[in-house]
Amino acid sequence: MLKGNKVGLRARHADDIPVLRTELYNDVVNAARAEGGPWRPVSPESKDPRLFVDDKEEGHVAFSVVELDGGALIGTATLWGIDTHNRSAHIGLGLLPSARGKGYGTDVVAALCQYGFVVRGLHRLQIETLADNDAMLRSAERNGFVREGVLRSSAWVMGEFLDEVLLGLLAADWKP
Repeated sequence: MLKGNKVGLRARHADDIPVLRTELYNDVVNAARAEGGPWRPVSPESKDPRLFVDDKEEGHVAFSVVELDGGALIGTATLWGIDTHNRSAHIGLGLLPSARGKGYGTDVVAALCQYGFVVRGLHRLQIETLADNDAMLRSAERNGFVREGVLRSSAWVMGEFLDEVLLGLLAADWKP
């Protein structure tokens, strides 16, 4: 398990899946804002790749996020779009509603940086998030990510186009 100050990133367990399905992926507004595509329901029988981890998929590493104090599941974290030639990847995370606003996001981003830069030897990590996602912007910037641009009206979310912010962090600029 990768450990931050408050959270741990561990492998996905079978008993995580019903919780994540119910509390993250069946939340229409949150899922539509986080997924980069339209919300769609996830049936209990579905082998949806957001829930079920394919350990053979080299370009995507999915974690379940747990509280270090007690081990409760609080969300998901991913390193995706891993490019071994350019040594870069993207960061994604989703916290259960009960875990939001408690500083866990900043700790998850820090743990993903540790994984990306130290374990994987990556050179660059990148985050794309909606411009009004203040929690993710704060979590990224507290970990040293720099705003590199705004993608104007690039995300169709629940009936409107929204801006996205692109943030990046280089291994040389990262301070664990």
